[in-house]
Amino acid sequence: MIGIAAIWIIVLLGAGGYALDRILTSAITRNFDAQLDYVLTALIGAAEMGPDGEVILERPPADQRFLEAYSGVYFQISGGNVDPFRSRSLWDQTLKVGPPHRDLDIHTYDSREFETETLRIVERDVKLPGSPVRWRFQVAQNRVDLDEQIKVLRRTLVRSFGVLGLGLLILAALQALYGLWPLRRVRKALASIRSGEKARIEERFPLEIEPLTEELNALLVHNEVQAEEARRHAGNLAHALKTPLTVITNAATAKSPDLADTVCREATTMRRQVDHHLARARAIGRRSSAQARAEVWPSLEAVERAISKIYEATVDLDGQRDAAVRVERQDLDEMVGNLIENAAKYGGGRVFVTVRTTLECVEIDVEDDGRGIPEGMRAAIFDRGVRLDTEKPGTGLGLAIVRDVAEIYGGSIHLEESEDLGGLLARLKLPLCGAGLS
Repeated sequence: MIGIAAIWIIVLLGAGGYALDRILTSAITRNFDAQLDYVLTALIGAAEMGPDGEVILERPPADQRFLEAYSGVYFQISGGNVDPFRSRSLWDQTLKVGPPHRDLDIHTYDSREFETETLRIVERDVKLPGSPVRWRFQVAQNRVDLDEQIKVLRRTLVRSFGVLGLGLLILAALQALYGLWPLRRVRKALASIRSGEKARIEERFPLEIEPLTEELNALLVHNEVQAEEARRHAGNLAHALKTPLTVITNAATAKSPDLADTVCREATTMRRQVDHHLARARAIGRRSSAQARAEVWPSLEAVERAISKIYEATVDLDGQRDAAVRVERQDLDEMVGNLIENAAKYGGGRVFVTVRTTLECVEIDVEDDGRGIPEGMRAAIFDRGVRLDTEKPGTGLGLAIVRDVAEIYGGSIHLEESEDLGGLLARLKLPLCGAGLS
């Protein structure tokens, strides 16, 4: 920040100083030329023709420097076949006379015709009354005074702008240091949190820094929740695996004749438990993605094709085909797959799926023509391992997975009685893309 400010200040002061130098130098030069113009006009006003056709002055110039040799102020009148009429200050020198001007305007220029000095010359061609000759009137002055004034001006500008630039740089440095100082305090507060001395950033900061500290505190809370979820999931998984491992250990210790069947059965149970917790872990890891989006209809069609090959059931799809939810496609497939599979497995052969969109969510209703679930058992069926029909293979984790993954994304699932088919109706609500679920 300080480096950028320094570059910008230097550029602006350099450009401004150059422009100001041009303006003031031009103003000083114009003032210098105006004085010479005044002398030239007075010289022309005092000139008249002499008896021998030469130019004479009715009154001598008032500036005494015209009378002092090499004083640095000169005039000369040239024209015709006569010798130039020169000021005494020129002494033995003569001003150069260029080609005639085609106008009667005043011309100003610098000349180095004298070895010891640089002259500023103003000249004009004039026709005097009674003379057909165009006379060249010239007034010259040494530039040393003009150059000295410009030198003093530039020295003053450089010093002033240098002091101004230094002051601005110091101010920019102090401003950056003062403005960024609260971030040092934020860093110290984060170091205290990392070392375990504090749990949150509790200090008060300027209004510009407050949103940052609030977001950092929110991030800390989020990380704590994530860590607690991870610990809980690890505990749940360990508890879920403990019983099958105990059964296998006891069977092996007792040298049970059906040890192989026991290992296969309990291993299947453990695999389902692992799949369940992996599904939750994937959903938790992906739920913070703002880009999560899945089309409902393609997912339902993919699940319908798979279920039709496994079970002897007819799956009918109906409803809004362009519905999209704020869920990852893999997690959507997991949820609708479990619901439709349960409906096909425990129903009477017909499964009806309806998709509806509300202002805040997408509702996916999965109905079957089975025996349904008594109202008093509908809450317990979501517990891990609960199965109402033990005659068919399964682990009782399907609905638990659907509930857990849906809640992770801010959705929900409810069980009701199907009015059309008479069996179970599972109503899954998921957040609509572009909206939040209240």
